[in-house]
Order: sequence, then C-alpha cells, then structure tokens
Amino acid sequence: MSAKLSILLVLFWFLNFPALGQEKSKKELKAEQQQQKQKEIEALIDSKNFVFEAQKATPLGGRLLHLDYNTYFLKFSLEKTTCDLPFFGRAYNVAYGGDGGIKFEGVPENIKVEKKKKSYILKASVRGKDDVYDLLFTIFSDGGASLSVNSNNRAPISYDGEIEAPKTEEVKK
Repeated sequence: MSAKLSILLVLFWFLNFPALGQEKSKKELKAEQQQQKQKEIEALIDSKNFVFEAQKATPLGGRLLHLDYNTYFLKFSLEKTTCDLPFFGRAYNVAYGGDGGIKFEGVPENIKVEKKKKSYILKASVRGKDDVYDLLFTIFSDGGASLSVNSNNRAPISYDGEIEAPKTEEVKK
C-alpha cells in the first residue's frame, strides 16, 4: 500500500512541476505592470488628450497644501483645455467677485513635448477669457505628474497629482 502511495506522490509531483516552473514571480509581474502603465502614459502624451487631477498645491513662497481628492482637474486636449484648480498666492489683477481659483477654457497653443530619461515635459499656452496661462507638465512613467501654471495676473503656482485617460461620457437615451 505504501509503495502505491509513494508512486502516486512522485507521479503527482512530476505532473505539477512544469506548472510551477512557469509561474511568474512577483518581480516579473510588477515589471510587466510598470511597462504596461508606461505604454498607457506614453499613448496619452502622444495623443495630447488626458486629465490631470491635482492632489497637492504649492504656491510661490508657500507651503505644500493637500487638496480634496478628485475635485480639482485640468482636462487637456488639442480641441479644448478646461481647467478648475484652486489658487493660493498673490493675484495682481483679477476680476471683482471671482471665486479666486484658476478656471478657464481655451485652445492650447505652442505645444511642445520633450522626452527625458524617465519623464516627459509638455509645455503649452492657453488663452482664457481674462488671462493667458503658460502650462508646464512634468509627467513620469508611473502616471505621476506635476503642473506649473504661470499667468500674467497671478503669481506662479505648482500642483502635484496624476494624469489619466479622460472618462468617456455616455449619451443617455
């Protein structure tokens, strides 16, 4: 009886051995996921169509401020760029009664993309209703990004956050 049991155990072990040998390690899985994420980010930058979600703000000469998650954004595309970001800092010439944030819609101009070793630099200018905004994105391969906003009427401010693909809006019937 024990001989049959030992033969069955050895046979079972040999049948499962090739399956164990082909499993991917955690390191390999993580590397594949990073590579997939890098390709997604590269495709977003090439299409120049993405959403930046701000998580932190750093005004000029100020301290780091944590923002409400998924509340503040900049939707960047070649047709129309929409921005709703908070502003902390010095404003020089702002319309009376404004809410104080950086809010604009416009078509981006002078778009330049530069590939670095582990990041991308994207520069653009957007003419809003009352001001011209110079945008400087530093986008990393993991999706993390920083955005610096310079304008004529406000002190410079920078934001840290992430970029992702724009959400498609479903048409309700």
